[in-house]
Amino acid sequence: MTAGFVEPAYGSRSLVDVVPAVASALGRPLAGSSTSLVLPEAASYVVFLVDGMGAELLRRYAHAAPFLTSLLAEQEPATAGVPSTTVTSLTSLGTALTPGTHGMVGYTSRIPGTDRLLNGLQWDRTVDPTEWQPHQTAFSRLGAAGVTTTVVNKRDYEGSGLTVVANRGADFVGADLVGERIAAVVAASAVRPSLTYVYDSDLDWTGHKFGVASVQWLQQLAMVDAEAEQMREALPAHTKLLVIADHGMVDSPPESRVDVDEQRELRDGVWLLGGEARFRHLYCRNGAVDDVVATWRSVLGERAEVLTRSDALARGWFGGAAAATVLPRMGDVMVACRDDLAILSSRDFPYEAELVGLHGSLTPAEMLIPMVVA
Repeated sequence: MTAGFVEPAYGSRSLVDVVPAVASALGRPLAGSSTSLVLPEAASYVVFLVDGMGAELLRRYAHAAPFLTSLLAEQEPATAGVPSTTVTSLTSLGTALTPGTHGMVGYTSRIPGTDRLLNGLQWDRTVDPTEWQPHQTAFSRLGAAGVTTTVVNKRDYEGSGLTVVANRGADFVGADLVGERIAAVVAASAVRPSLTYVYDSDLDWTGHKFGVASVQWLQQLAMVDAEAEQMREALPAHTKLLVIADHGMVDSPPESRVDVDEQRELRDGVWLLGGEARFRHLYCRNGAVDDVVATWRSVLGERAEVLTRSDALARGWFGGAAAATVLPRMGDVMVACRDDLAILSSRDFPYEAELVGLHGSLTPAEMLIPMVVA
């Protein structure tokens, strides 16, 4: 255990465990997938993932989300994986694999053999998603077991790199509006047995832009709560609704931010900066790892955990040993922020300075997520 951090609960109550547990609840267990997570039996399941809805945030703002908060009060939270970021979490859910295996190890990560970063949301035309993540998805495996699998998501996400990586093998239904999403979910879940996965990104966008302490975020949370309640009311009795998230979020004020382009010593020995503001991958020049670790620890002190890749793997952050093809995507050094610290680069990631809410690290606010059945 690391002071102030929540370790990922792979194998028991994490995003990796969701689809295997749903498969067992549908009576179609996935061969080769082991989890201690047990969900109620049902003829069909709907998994509703709300981007950015941390369990601590739900508890803090219970008045804005009475439906979901009432469920959370009776059921234990789960954890995201490491880093606590969308591309990693959605791939863990869709593949039932840990990050060290599926290879989506950060919002941005090095493309091996190059000095370029792959942005997991925007993707890169030179990278084949099926080569980057070659494993069969859990959705595909569930479909092969006779379960109808459907993804309901915004139309713009159809065929995207991340969709291919995490959701291939499932039928895709484009739905941009709440009413469309609920109608699509109801139609898909009428098939037995079935798993329907529906995704809402609006709360995360609002948190990044305005912060999780903002009026805008609270209003969006209330809308998500109403969407979940309406979805439950519209679904047939034989369908269970499982509401989860991919991570939480923290607001980082200007005084809690460190810019590596202003504190130039943080650039020494680092030839490529990746990850995101709350969880950095540092790709080091030959022989510079120890010096980089010492410098970053000296500058950041207790505000962050600075450790080598091998130490992060030994702690199980990525699920144990990483695949040989995945290792060079990871930083030689990793920096996980505590409290509300953010590590920025005005040169490499200027847009991050415009964000209020951030995530990626292992604090309870980022790692603990709701996992509630209605």
